[in-house]
Amino acid sequence: MGYELVGIEFIDREGILRVYIDREAGVDIEDCAAISHQLSGILDVEEPIQQAYDLEISSPGVDRPLFKREDYQRFAGRKVKIKLAVALDGRRNFKGKLQGVSESRNVSIVIDDEVFEIPLSDIAKANLIGEI
Repeated sequence: MGYELVGIEFIDREGILRVYIDREAGVDIEDCAAISHQLSGILDVEEPIQQAYDLEISSPGVDRPLFKREDYQRFAGRKVKIKLAVALDGRRNFKGKLQGVSESRNVSIVIDDEVFEIPLSDIAKANLIGEI
């Protein structure tokens, strides 16, 4: 349909399947409705989720979530907020300037002139910090 699939979140405890889409011209409510209609039909037939859930289609917004390795490279130089699934050096939350991701799949972030190397696999959630 001409959209980029940014990422998918399933929030089990809330019963929400959230799908983030984007395209060069941006995403509006009509785009979300069109994707919702198409995706609902597929999900109803395939039934990949065995519990009740609400489908939400959203643009990534200014606090764009980062899902894929390519996202960390694409948005290098931007401010980011990262939450880890497992603590690194006693901390789980990082906020700083994203440097990118290495071949060894470590995300580099600079906080107060200190570089932190975070294994991509340890990241529970990451978002750009919107700059308006």
